[in-house]
Amino acid sequence: MESIDTKALLEAGVHFGHLKKKWNPKMRPYIFMEKKGIHIIDLNKTKDKMEEAAAALKSIARSGRKIMFVATKKQAKDIVANAARSVNMPFVTERWLGGMMTNFATIRRSVKKMQSIDKMLNDGEAENITKKERLVLSRERDKMERVLGGVAMLNRLPAALFIVDIAHEDIAVKEAKRLNISTFGLVDTNSDPTEVDFPIPANDDATKSVKVIVDYITKAIQEGLEERKHDKEELNQEEEAAATGQPKAEAGEKKRRTRKKKATSATKVETGSDKKEDK
Repeated sequence: MESIDTKALLEAGVHFGHLKKKWNPKMRPYIFMEKKGIHIIDLNKTKDKMEEAAAALKSIARSGRKIMFVATKKQAKDIVANAARSVNMPFVTERWLGGMMTNFATIRRSVKKMQSIDKMLNDGEAENITKKERLVLSRERDKMERVLGGVAMLNRLPAALFIVDIAHEDIAVKEAKRLNISTFGLVDTNSDPTEVDFPIPANDDATKSVKVIVDYITKAIQEGLEERKHDKEELNQEEEAAATGQPKAEAGEKKRRTRKKKATSATKVETGSDKKEDK
């Protein structure tokens, strides 16, 4: 994982905290100075904490476990939703339902209900009901999609939560702590960094600040997923080698030759069809 550039953090305004009168004393280790009544965050501390969080999240992704992104603030929700989708991770950006984690079975039932309405509307079953009933179903489905669409793929509790503004998402933090789920979060100067396992001291209100951190974290998760894919390919080669009695390297080389041969054959077929068209 590449090191984050401190200059990029500075340009994004990551260092701007809240007014001094709103500060949480537990943020003292991460505050560099006070300027015109506003606390300035130490970007060297931010950089260290970002890299620490990124390494841990990369490891979780590599193990095949899920990381849930949480951000219901207006300036962060689109950034977080797009980032989560890019790495196929669950997310909550509309509203955190009480019991989202601690009462997960109920949430799963709601997701199944949403999926059954989807099936009904798409498979033609809705043709047997009135136009008004179909409209009511569509509206109910859209409402559920806004709140639950990001967790529809989640069949079990996530291994970690990545949260933007832990003070704003305090219910999510409490539920995760109760279930011993690892927590990672952007922590501004008005928050308690001890509430999460991996605090990242940063401005959690500015869009640019949120984006530069979320992008860095997402990149680490993507690397973890790619390494997991590579690990699986190596394991398949080892299993193939064990089954055929060939050394691992030979088995891998054989697989590559087979893929190359198929690609060459496909090219020849396409070329042949092109010639026929020319005639």
